[in-house]
Amino acid sequence: MHVFVTGGSGQTGPAVVSELLAGGHTVTALARSDTAAARLRALGATPHRGSLDDLDSLRGGAEAADGVLHMAYGGDFSDLDDMARRDRTAIETLGGPLEGSGRPLVVTSGTLVLPEGRVGGERDAPDEAGLAAFRVAGERACLDLAARGVRAVVVRLATTVHGPGDHGFVPMLVATARRTGVSAYVGDGANRWPAVHRGDAAVLFRLALEKAPAGSVLHGVDESGVTLRSVAEAIGRGLGLPAASVTPDEAVTHFGNPFMARVYAFDGPASSARTRELLGWSPRRPTLIEDLTHGDYFTAPQA
Repeated sequence: MHVFVTGGSGQTGPAVVSELLAGGHTVTALARSDTAAARLRALGATPHRGSLDDLDSLRGGAEAADGVLHMAYGGDFSDLDDMARRDRTAIETLGGPLEGSGRPLVVTSGTLVLPEGRVGGERDAPDEAGLAAFRVAGERACLDLAARGVRAVVVRLATTVHGPGDHGFVPMLVATARRTGVSAYVGDGANRWPAVHRGDAAVLFRLALEKAPAGSVLHGVDESGVTLRSVAEAIGRGLGLPAASVTPDEAVTHFGNPFMARVYAFDGPASSARTRELLGWSPRRPTLIEDLTHGDYFTAPQA
């Protein structure tokens, strides 16, 4: 299969591109800069110059492909409505050339879209008033294409996709602990995050492209719920700092802004039971705490 990929030079993208190539597929990937293009060439992919706002470029990439994987997401986080609009427009543009063909379009979302406080499953509807409501429009735009002859699939990634070179939520916790001298969790720290290693997520994306049925929602989740207290304690051990509780009000100052305080207090465990059964996906790489103990979270160059 010849796959057109957006987000191929981001955090998870290189692992996905490598997994697709190792699986015998060819990859053309969107590149918005010379640096991104060079990184993609080094992986073995063909760069396709453009951006999420260059709709002609997106359309051309999709038209020439046997399948499309959309991982890119960006914009100004102070304008979430505009980010949602850009993502929805990009998905509709990528899906247009695939209509009536049965070709796959796999779109990325996150388990943060799910309702808080209970284990979320693949069949659960997203919370339209929740923390990640800005991702809901993209999910719907993708799944709507299933009725128009596209093998449309949504992959909700775990809150933390960990592994070497991570620059997501967990490294931000590490940086905050270094800056403040304490590895903090909110309240009792019993709130839970799902987690998955980047390499296992890459396998899931490949399987989704190869065989997920139209209209599927999949969960890229290995561990259903890792408590934030256990994450904070592992960071404290790694840095030689105390782990301690902060109140929700204190969290706003400690973590830098109200949104991040909500993220680190969010209780959003998720299941991937249906995904595993449907695709035969079986994560096998290190857990989040194993990565914090033996990985590069405390030795990688600081941004």
